[in-house]
Amino acid sequence: MSKKVRVRFAPSPTGGLHLGGVRTVLYNYLFARHHGGDFILRIEDTDQSRFVEGAEQYIKDCLNWCGLNPDEGPDQGGPFKPYRQSERKADYGAYAEKLVKDGYAYYAFDTPEELEKMRTDFKTSENPSPQYNSVVRNSMRNSLTLPADEVAGLLKTIPYVIRIKMPLNEDISFKDLIRGEVTFNSDQVDDKVLLKADGMPTYHLAVVVDDHAMEITHAFRGEEWLPSAPVHILLWKYLGWEDVMPDWAHLPLILKPDGNGKLSKRDGDRLGFPVFAMDWKDPKSNELTTGFKERGFVPQAFVNMLAMLGWNDGTGKEIFTLDELIEKFSMDRVHSSGAKFDFEKAKWFNHEWIKQLPASDLRELVKAVLLSKEISVTDDSYLDIVIDMVKER
Repeated sequence: MSKKVRVRFAPSPTGGLHLGGVRTVLYNYLFARHHGGDFILRIEDTDQSRFVEGAEQYIKDCLNWCGLNPDEGPDQGGPFKPYRQSERKADYGAYAEKLVKDGYAYYAFDTPEELEKMRTDFKTSENPSPQYNSVVRNSMRNSLTLPADEVAGLLKTIPYVIRIKMPLNEDISFKDLIRGEVTFNSDQVDDKVLLKADGMPTYHLAVVVDDHAMEITHAFRGEEWLPSAPVHILLWKYLGWEDVMPDWAHLPLILKPDGNGKLSKRDGDRLGFPVFAMDWKDPKSNELTTGFKERGFVPQAFVNMLAMLGWNDGTGKEIFTLDELIEKFSMDRVHSSGAKFDFEKAKWFNHEWIKQLPASDLRELVKAVLLSKEISVTDDSYLDIVIDMVKER
């Protein structure tokens, strides 16, 4: 690759870090290290209504436990700081206004009541959930339908959003590193809000502006974001950045053990296994969700297990150190179909790693487990002997 690889993990600080999120971190990290590139942590906190106190630090703690620390981020700094979207607010508004000026976006003044009426008026058996799209926008209150002088007055007096103006019946194609050629028709995509009434950007605008500003070369994210790809591709084009648009890869879902749908926290609660990397306590409900770390998993096993949920090196080998994963990892070996989570297999990885690790590496983990049972051991030499005796079992 002629240009230095730069990838990012860009979570929203809204709660615990799910297995799928950690795997996204891991694949980004492995790809960057394999190619001698940079791994960036960017906090996407533009939706302040969903912000959860402590979630950002929790994400950082999870990455640190896994040994997947970023080269740039809120704590590390870097040449493209700040690395929190809430601290970059001024940038987004200017780009949104440019899109309006160039005819690629428009102001929308519709109230919540008017939007609800639209959903009722346009609802049919074939279209049970109408969207604000290229058809609907012509009957709504926006700068495409109102006289210019009325628009100028409304901009000064009432809240408004800025929406992308999706083109009519245009095929939008891109090459996904996992799925190959992917094509959407613009008529299938609604006019997404780019800038909210409070002046904060939505994910769609912010991710494009920040990826460009931070010179991101490859964007890897879960396949649930695939329907948003045409909006993002058009934004790269409309902002004049098409030539430096990153390569895309949409990672397969981590599925329930029976393969029937995406794995969720509820599945873990129901079936008795963790789905978060570390313990997460919801500050509002005080609900504690147990993580893999607190269930006795060593980070080497957790990372190894996650790597194999959707990837293999083609040899049948299953146990890898982080350095070996870096050496072997390639995006063309990532599966396009979802990977079923198997907790028994996860425990097998942990057992294999515990057998390999010296007692001194396991000591603090065992002490933490013993302390949770109100058992204190102060003689490290004695504890190491006990660990060596039982870790093969």
